[in-house]
Amino acid sequence: MAPPTETLTAERILEATEEVLRRHGPAKATVVDVARALGVSHGSVYRHFRTKAALREAVTKRWLDRTSEKLAVIAAGDGAPEQRLRAWLAALFEAKRHKAGDDPELFATYTVLTDENGTVVGEHIADLTAQLTRIIETGSASGAFTAADPAAAARAVFQATGRFHDPCYAREWQGPGIQDEFEAVVDLLVRGLAA
Repeated sequence: MAPPTETLTAERILEATEEVLRRHGPAKATVVDVARALGVSHGSVYRHFRTKAALREAVTKRWLDRTSEKLAVIAAGDGAPEQRLRAWLAALFEAKRHKAGDDPELFATYTVLTDENGTVVGEHIADLTAQLTRIIETGSASGAFTAADPAAAARAVFQATGRFHDPCYAREWQGPGIQDEFEAVVDLLVRGLAA
């Protein structure tokens, strides 16, 4: 085994794990495969991630966090609440559609991993609904929206748009008319929130 050319970090391990998962799929990818890709012993990987499950959970969280971080910028923006809500929902749909369409093998792998990691997925959904809550709270405070309970409204918006971000609908995301359908749902939700 060749000595590593760079310091072994959790980030390097996660990058290598993603490549191994892309190549082998979740059923066949092993910690030994990840170590081999990095040119280190599997014990070196285990020093950063105590179990295979912990490694898979971390790579799933990393994947979901990429979307959350992009959306957080929109949620924290200072534009009009309606525009921020529309931009946030559009960015979520585009991020999911991009992941499913650009790398279908890895998307399928992550679909399996997210099913395994309910806690990570639950935290991701809680983060996303918290971002929506901030947008709706801002809209309610400014008089643009009427939502007595912004958190409940955020959960309702998230659930109502599930067809455009839940991976179980990924096959529909490239279909004809999907963008028009998305915009119709968002228009309906914005009208429902409007003061």
